[in-house]
Amino acid sequence: MGKFDGVLIASDFDNTMVYTEGALRSGEEMPAISRENCRAIEYFMAQGGIFSVATGRALPSFEKVYRDVPMNGPTVLFNGAAIYDFTTRRYLHTAFLPDDVRHHIKELLTEFPGLAFEIYHDDNSIHAVNPNELTARHLHLTHSPTVTLDSIEKAPLPISKLLFEEYEPVQRQIIQFFRRQGWGGDYEVVSSSNFLLEITARGANKGGMVRKLAELLHVEQRHVYCVGDHANDVPMLEFANVPFAPQNAIEVVHQVPGVHILPDCRENAIAAMIREIDSMYS
Repeated sequence: MGKFDGVLIASDFDNTMVYTEGALRSGEEMPAISRENCRAIEYFMAQGGIFSVATGRALPSFEKVYRDVPMNGPTVLFNGAAIYDFTTRRYLHTAFLPDDVRHHIKELLTEFPGLAFEIYHDDNSIHAVNPNELTARHLHLTHSPTVTLDSIEKAPLPISKLLFEEYEPVQRQIIQFFRRQGWGGDYEVVSSSNFLLEITARGANKGGMVRKLAELLHVEQRHVYCVGDHANDVPMLEFANVPFAPQNAIEVVHQVPGVHILPDCRENAIAAMIREIDSMYS
């Protein structure tokens, strides 16, 4: 028996476990998870805890890094559209976009032609429409093979999520467009970076999937701890018994009720979080 039996940590990956913003901005290589963070996670797991990652990344993108992530729980992928078990190589739960999404995005592109976005599927394939410099930077960061399409209509179904690669002013315009549509409520539309905007099915967010993950693992909500840095992490932080955020998180994350502010991601925020949780169970 370990002191963390029945305890779940769900952590965002980019800019929470590892600072990847620099690689996204400049095209440099992504840094490794710090030794201090790895040691802390390994201690947590050795004491019976379950450590999972809840990421906006697609399966092929996270698959390239997960072997270097000390973790023993299933992974929340696609910003909350699926739970995937890397040990058995199968999805435990999915919530993909409605088939009407292709028609709705065509309406969006009529008003905002030329928007750059990636299309993610459950079979490891990724397509890109109107790729721009941000698309190139993102693909360099994730090392994901991508096929360019000239129309979303050519993308196969089901679609797990869409990822728009546009700066914040355009992101705000896209969000407002969805809010004006009668069908806008069918979607979760949330920023995950200054350059990235996530589109998933209604209810397919990190909060809903971490809740589902806890149910699958038979972990009570009072023993769930979450950490993240951006707006797409807010739903899981609000679900957590205790939410955590690195110092580099955006202001809306720092304003989550009850949030514990950690050091910057680059200063071993995960290790600091686990020290706090350790003190709760001593």
